[in-house]
Amino acid sequence: MKAVEKDIKKFGTFGGVFTPTLLTILGVIMYLRLGWVVGNAGLLGAWLIIIVSFLITLCTALSMSAITTNIRIGAGGAYAIISQSLGLEVGGSLGIPRYISQGLAVTMYIFGFREGWLTIFPGHEPFLVDILVFGVLLTIAYISADLAIKTQFFIMVIIILSLFSIVLAAYYGSMYIPVEDAIRWGTFKGSIENGFTGSDFWLVFAVFFPAATGIMAGANMSGELANPKKSIPQGTLWAIGVSFLIYMVLAYWLARTATEQELISNYNIIVEKSYVGPLIVAGILGATFSSALASLVGSSRILFAMGEHRVLPYGDFLSGKSTNGQPRNAMVVTGVIIFATMLLRDLNAIAPLVTLFFLITYAMINIVVIIEQRLGLISYRPIFKVYKWIPWLGLSSSVLAMFIINPTISLVSISIVFVVYWFLARQNLETPFEDVRSGLFVSFAEWAAKHTWGMKSMQQRAWKPNLMVPIRDIHGAKGNFQFLRNIAKPKGSIKLLGIEPFSEKTGFRDELANLSESFRKKGVFSSWTVIHSDDFAQGVNYGNQALQGAFFKPNIVFLNLQEHDDYETELRPVIKECIRLEIGVLLYLSHPMAQLGQRNMINVWVRDRKDNWDLGWDIGNLDLSILVAYKLKKNWDANIRLIIVIDEEGEKENAQQFLLTLINLARLPETLTEVYVGSFKEIVEKSPVADLNIFGMEGNLQFEFVKEISAKTGSSCLFVKDSGHESILA
Repeated sequence: MKAVEKDIKKFGTFGGVFTPTLLTILGVIMYLRLGWVVGNAGLLGAWLIIIVSFLITLCTALSMSAITTNIRIGAGGAYAIISQSLGLEVGGSLGIPRYISQGLAVTMYIFGFREGWLTIFPGHEPFLVDILVFGVLLTIAYISADLAIKTQFFIMVIIILSLFSIVLAAYYGSMYIPVEDAIRWGTFKGSIENGFTGSDFWLVFAVFFPAATGIMAGANMSGELANPKKSIPQGTLWAIGVSFLIYMVLAYWLARTATEQELISNYNIIVEKSYVGPLIVAGILGATFSSALASLVGSSRILFAMGEHRVLPYGDFLSGKSTNGQPRNAMVVTGVIIFATMLLRDLNAIAPLVTLFFLITYAMINIVVIIEQRLGLISYRPIFKVYKWIPWLGLSSSVLAMFIINPTISLVSISIVFVVYWFLARQNLETPFEDVRSGLFVSFAEWAAKHTWGMKSMQQRAWKPNLMVPIRDIHGAKGNFQFLRNIAKPKGSIKLLGIEPFSEKTGFRDELANLSESFRKKGVFSSWTVIHSDDFAQGVNYGNQALQGAFFKPNIVFLNLQEHDDYETELRPVIKECIRLEIGVLLYLSHPMAQLGQRNMINVWVRDRKDNWDLGWDIGNLDLSILVAYKLKKNWDANIRLIIVIDEEGEKENAQQFLLTLINLARLPETLTEVYVGSFKEIVEKSPVADLNIFGMEGNLQFEFVKEISAKTGSSCLFVKDSGHESILA
């Protein structure tokens, strides 16, 4: 394997980034549409369009430079950048459409090459030209990226010669129009001869803007660069700078070389006005060929990277390499897709997708930098630093350009990205690297905590059951798994607090971790920790005390009363401390025979409120009881029955009205009610059958009372003490 790695050609800044990026920017639009742009917009308008277009790509290039100097970028260019920051799902949602659009771009460049070729040899068969060009492209790319780079060097020489032909034309007097007579600001007439009956600034901008794209051509080679952190920023920025100057100078030359009518009606004006016309034609052929070659090589690298990360099916095949490190399997698949698109023969309907997917990628790269800058994580230490306004300008201008070019297809493009993301999010992709999402969520949680800290004592409307479950017997905890899950689900949480004596040397911690993981798999967030203590009550109280300073602290302690528990020395001290700390308490006693039965009915016992039947915000120690009952009702699909026992027959109507009002204000439809007159203990024994009976808890609850009530009901019982921060009426 090491021997293979030594054979892999690693490229430098000039060959690996600058050359493919420059050649992609200096494309057919420069040769065949720049004159039309100047004719419609005038020199000043054309310069403004060029400046705005390159400003958009420059901001994105600066953002890309910042992020690539902060990560160890792998293969795939922009896909790798986004994946390593926001995860494979987001990277793939952009990588897949972008890969397809680059395949379409190759086809369009081939068609462009064919049009240039047919101007020289009009008798040649168009489809045969397409096939031959495609075959040459695929052969060069298949052999190696090194051959593709060398081919692009040759093409660069041709383009330089074509530009030199323009310089010679200027030197020998082609710029016959005086500066003061040159078209400064155009009238945007369009060009009837070429199908445009009129235009405006933004339409001309939309025609020109694709020329400024292509800054990813070098970044797509990220996996085969000797030093991508250095080469991508330097090569991309130099390519943008050089091509910007070329476009600005060419616009000036055109404004002084041809009249407005010539510029808007003749797409071949540069060919006709240059010193050696055939060199311009050769430049057109070279530009289309080099753009197609760069897109073919780059798209196969994107496919290879997605296969390597198992974003796509048959990842092992797609990520296969030749002995010299070339992704030939991905190249073959890419070739098949390109050949299929060539059979369509007319890509005008979907051509805008190519540019728009580029712009979506640009926008996402800027979003990555914005997120990294806003999080302020210590891991964000780019060697190439940018001002905070740069990615914001890059993002806003990219989105604006999308909707200027084509609002409808922009929405279609964005929808495609979201559909792909939705699909990938369901695949449970395993990210082979750390991304920024965890930092993003933590940062948001910290922001929320800081902004709600002052109001955290009054959170009745935001109340959720966050249980702390002290555990020393893992088997007893497993027996209550479904019961605890049904109390917490869906938005609550469960904190497992293991109490382990110092002398224990068992697998207790592993079992606790497995139990916590089981809760998470069943849709309830759970975490765990262990406190070493020989005193159960002391260990639980220390845990509660330590968590009082936390923002996301438990608001309920769940105590499972078992036969071996010493109620007086182990549970009562915990209940007492919970009351002092204003933490709710659930004391659960499972009936040895009945368990939780069929989970169809829940009895909630309401204390007699003689002489105090008014229902205000404070309803006594009843809020948590009804809240827990409601959670169980939803998760069990059960019914709730409110039961009240009074001493006097004359209070029966008041008691019944109290229960009905409570049901109405608490929004508990289909809740049953029962009012009994007599002794509480006698009524309990004769009460309607339920799978769970919930009782309020006094601070000095006696163990004998708990056992007696459980025996009389013949069911599992839950004794509840409010914290004072719940409200069933909120």
